[in-house]
Amino acid sequence: MIRDITIGQYYSTDSVVHKMDPRTKILWTLLYMVMLFVVDSIYSYGVIIAFTAMVIKISHIPLKYILRGLKPILFLVIFTAFLNLFLVDEGKVIFEKGIFSITEGGLWLAIKMAVRITLLIMGTSLLTLSTTPTVLTSGMESLLSPLKKIGVPVSVFVMMISIALRFIPTLLDETDKIIKAQTSRGADFENGNPIKRIKAMIPILVPLFVSAFRRADDLAVAMECRCYNSDAPRTSYRKLEFGINDLSALCFGIIMVCTLVLIEVVS
Repeated sequence: MIRDITIGQYYSTDSVVHKMDPRTKILWTLLYMVMLFVVDSIYSYGVIIAFTAMVIKISHIPLKYILRGLKPILFLVIFTAFLNLFLVDEGKVIFEKGIFSITEGGLWLAIKMAVRITLLIMGTSLLTLSTTPTVLTSGMESLLSPLKKIGVPVSVFVMMISIALRFIPTLLDETDKIIKAQTSRGADFENGNPIKRIKAMIPILVPLFVSAFRRADDLAVAMECRCYNSDAPRTSYRKLEFGINDLSALCFGIIMVCTLVLIEVVS
């Protein structure tokens, strides 16, 4: 399960998506998230699914690798769909037995929420899978730089995001080692009722938090030894360049948004 988490990890390959400016990919991801929560018709979801499939294809990231990242949230998707399926009472009744009933509105909302969460995880995963943490934080700092004029500590915020992204693979490896160590001592994380499984997670969470705090303390000491100062003027080794591919992507995004708005109006 731990190995199935792909958010925050980078998949190295040579593709057009990997070479794009990180600012373009960040803006596209934000736009993608907004579109997912705005559209409502089946035709709009079809367009977004086709677009997601196209991006996955040109990114050269295996679909199997991206789908593997959906395993940790599979329970959340099923649980959300289940709630909407039985608790929403709209439209014609399709199935009814006792106190349980399924309506057309509940069925459509359950499908819509499941597809929405799935596409949301896949879209956000593509951002981190195609962008290294260093480049990603540089793009975020560039986009947020206007906030410096009103006193927002953008550099500190971006540094926190950068450290968090860098430590995700490290914490996943640490969790995997702790699980294997506890399993070798007889711990059982697979069997039993939900309450028993939650209690079984305590021997994992306690050493994981201790290890995380220890790493954070070591990192703070290392930054102090290197005289890190968040208020000092910063320079960047990597200069971001906005190319023709980025302009084409943004223009395509505008066209896609207009298309989805037109589909929503017509439908």
